[in-house]
Amino acid sequence: MSTTAPCQNAAPAADPVAPARVLRQFRVLFNAVRGHFRAVERAAGIGGAQLWALSEIGGSPGLGLGDLAAALDIHQSTASNLVRALLERGLIVQARRQDDRRAVALTVSDAGLALLDRAPPPFRGVLPTALGELDPAVLARLEEDLHVLIGLLETGDQGAQTPLAEL
Repeated sequence: MSTTAPCQNAAPAADPVAPARVLRQFRVLFNAVRGHFRAVERAAGIGGAQLWALSEIGGSPGLGLGDLAAALDIHQSTASNLVRALLERGLIVQARRQDDRRAVALTVSDAGLALLDRAPPPFRGVLPTALGELDPAVLARLEEDLHVLIGLLETGDQGAQTPLAEL
């Protein structure tokens, strides 16, 4: 009679369909996010990340590039690309700051304000908004559990500062 050692990477067999149910939940999340981004593009004609950036600038006239990157939790080069696209479309105006001529101050143009009026909320996107509405204990547990899942994927934090709308 031979015995074999159990696979060390095997998941507990308590509920063999649980992974499929959780996968379906991820699909619901991703489809909700994708659906919102499509609605934004149809209504406003810009991507979700651009809309979020525009709304942050609108909420804080004179915002600098570094502050915008921090507000969106993205890399400064990504924020710079978003600003460039918004400038090219005439949705924002850029001026040198009076106190530091090297830094820029961003404000929303009249065209940008009109776009914000017709764009579907939430401007931050449906997922960041929903995460912000979670009970702090639920959010902390979700963060821990997702950390474990990401560890199993062995990807590190690659893509952590890439807006979902850019994926």
